[in-house]
Amino acid sequence: MKIVFDPRFYEVYTYDPAAESGRMEAIVSELTDFEFVDAEMAREKDVLLVHTQVHYEYVKSMPKVYELAMLAAGGAIKAAKISFEEPAFAAIRPPGHHASPDSCWGFCYFNIVAIAIRRLIEDGLIEKAVIIDFDLHFGDGTANTFKNDSKVAYFHMQSVKSLAEFLAKKDYDIIAVSAGFDRHKDDWGGMLETEDYKKIGKIVKKYAEKKCNGRRFAVLEGGYNHKVLGKNVRAFVKGLM
Repeated sequence: MKIVFDPRFYEVYTYDPAAESGRMEAIVSELTDFEFVDAEMAREKDVLLVHTQVHYEYVKSMPKVYELAMLAAGGAIKAAKISFEEPAFAAIRPPGHHASPDSCWGFCYFNIVAIAIRRLIEDGLIEKAVIIDFDLHFGDGTANTFKNDSKVAYFHMQSVKSLAEFLAKKDYDIIAVSAGFDRHKDDWGGMLETEDYKKIGKIVKKYAEKKCNGRRFAVLEGGYNHKVLGKNVRAFVKGLM
């Protein structure tokens, strides 16, 4: 199990909860017994697999945000490629699931999980994929990106049971996860226990091993209570491995 990270993700790049100081520290401090690998910068051509040139230039006009968004997209691609050998979790930011091809909102800029999946398809490494999103919020950007794409199915999880049912009925070459932790009982959603994230990870592992040679990776989306965020991430990662 690899954790994709870069110390630059500690940097505060704007004024929103996803960019707050201490957020990434809360995660990293809980994962010190895992092997970390460095994120790499995405290329313009990677981003343009999902986003329009106009949107790319818009994000580029915000230098600090742009630098970290490109690093996050590259980190997601790296995690996706690592997953052909072992599972991976990309501890990266800014998040991405509210970024559509030509717009963004909700603390997102580039749709990092969509970029990673499109890169795998473009490189001929996979033909079809599922993207599981257990963030509190619906990933409208991811849904918009793949709404007319028969190769990729997006699923916003409403319950642990619904996740297993979805994965059981689909065919796919990889499972990608938009891992948002703001549904926790002590975060914005007030719903899930920490143990539930481990259950989610185990379900993803089960169906990845059953249906797509174990290929699975996840990227960080939401999660804003620093007191519980790291423990929730750790629980999910332990289940995923």
